Amino acid sequence: MNNFSFVNSELLILLIIPIIILIWNHIKKSKNKSSIEFSNTESLQSLTSVKTKFKNIPYYLKLVASSLLVIAIARPQSSTKWEESTTEGIDIIISMDISGSMLAEDLKPNRLESSKNVAMSFISKRINDRIGLTIFSGESFTQCPLTTDHNVLINLFKDVKSGMIEDGTAIGMGLANAVNRLKESNAISKVVILLTDGVNNSGTIAPLTAAEIAKKFGIRVYTIGIGSEGYAPYPFQTPFGIQYQDVEVKIDEKTLQDIATITDGKYFRAKNNSTLKKVYEDIDLLEKSKIETIEFKNKSEEFLLFGIASLCFLIVAFLLNITYLKRIP
Repeated sequence: MNNFSFVNSELLILLIIPIIILIWNHIKKSKNKSSIEFSNTESLQSLTSVKTKFKNIPYYLKLVASSLLVIAIARPQSSTKWEESTTEGIDIIISMDISGSMLAEDLKPNRLESSKNVAMSFISKRINDRIGLTIFSGESFTQCPLTTDHNVLINLFKDVKSGMIEDGTAIGMGLANAVNRLKESNAISKVVILLTDGVNNSGTIAPLTAAEIAKKFGIRVYTIGIGSEGYAPYPFQTPFGIQYQDVEVKIDEKTLQDIATITDGKYFRAKNNSTLKKVYEDIDLLEKSKIETIEFKNKSEEFLLFGIASLCFLIVAFLLNITYLKRIP
């Protein structure tokens, strides 16, 4: 971006002097005009020469030269400014429970689909981050390793379904798998978003043991307990089609809170679609990519250009006065 400025801008007020001189001379010339009547002007036309028409050119050239000189003294400068930005993203693993209870419909259309939709929206906003996905039920596996190709990640998210792996709720295994994906990361911030609707009842690693491992590697864990209070409608397949039965909502909030505390994270409770969306918005605000912006400026002095132009006008005026427009006494 190019800018033009003056070091001594207060001197630009002097530009009014040539204007005042020009106006004053015009008024003075108007007052001094006199008229003589002639019966025939043909003889006068021959007296009007090119020199007469342009006799005031040196005078105007001197006014322009003085104006350019004032501008030169005011020290005009042109400056170019540009910025360079560097972004350090965050590495995030979303660890999602896909057990059978995630099909409960206290969130619409159900807990699993609602969780997927909100998570995909979150991913689309984190353009500078590497994000991956692990899923767990009775065991855990990696659906997508850390990647900056968010379109691929979102497509893999869409493929996630309950029943892909043995049923159960292995919270410790889900967290341990996520930690394993982040432990070699050199990112400025390493984060796990752990979402579940149940109580740890499977797996060989206890949730708090996995939390201690996460702490050792500097990984912060945000835990989300998803599900309404009391009972939630759950679909059962029967010979007569799908029937719904109210199933008690059991979330081990104490364990989820402890995981968040150990890893310097935070626990959230999502009881419906809107609160789940708000949870991800809060996490988005808590975890921001680091952006460094360096501003560069380059200034150039332009007074010489105006000084030379002023000198050129003065020289032309002088040459005209001593040659073509020279006045003979």
